[in-house]
This record gives sequence, structure tokens and C-alpha cells, in this order.
Amino acid sequence: MKSLIALIAAATVASTAFAANPVVKLPSGVVVEQLKQGTGPQPKAEDVVRVNYRGTLANGTEFDSSAKHGGPASFPLNRVIPCWTQGVQTMKVGGKAKLTCPAATAYGDREVGPIPANSDLTFEIELLGIGQ
Repeated sequence: MKSLIALIAAATVASTAFAANPVVKLPSGVVVEQLKQGTGPQPKAEDVVRVNYRGTLANGTEFDSSAKHGGPASFPLNRVIPCWTQGVQTMKVGGKAKLTCPAATAYGDREVGPIPANSDLTFEIELLGIGQ
């Protein structure tokens, strides 16, 4: 019986060693899942970031991506939706993350292009660099 308990304990330790990607829920409700840890610096809200991204609605429909625009996008982090400003600041250059954005941190009650009002959004973001 002791060996069975030891075996179960060892299996539990082993499975947690290969646990899912780190997930953090920010005070605003934004959920950040680190898909790949970066090794570079972390941006501040006033920084310009360069990213690859893909945005989807809650049903999985893609509404935008950097690939649709010919490659990486650069923009001031404090001039985008709050979800991005908050979530991308948790990343390090070279990292990839999935941001789950409650509607209040995205476009709220505004309809924007193919995005219906009050939509929760998901973004997969790769942080390529900081600065212009």
C-alpha cells in the first residue's frame, strides 16, 4: 500500500512539473496566459511595441491579424484598448501570450468593424520588440 501511495505522489509531482502555461488574471478581469516566456525587457505603457497578433471573437472567428496587414505591427502601447495596454506589459520581448479580454477592457458597448458591441475578445500576441 505504501508503494502505491508513493507512486501516486510521484505521478502528481511529475504532472505538476509539466503543468499548463502560467495564467494570471489582472484586477480588470483580463486573463494573460503565457504561451512562451520571453527573455527580453518588459514594455511600459508609454513604450512603442512591435508585435505579431491574431484577434478572435469568443466563437473563434478571426477579426484581425498582423498577417492580414503584411507583417508585424508597431504602436504606442498606451494608445490601444486597455486589455492590450495591461496584458502586453506583463510580457517580455521574445514571448508569446494569449490575452482574454472582457468587453469592458476591449471596445465595451461600441461596435467596431466586424466586432459586435459588448464582445469578449481573445488575442494571441508575440512581442517582437520595444521601440520604433
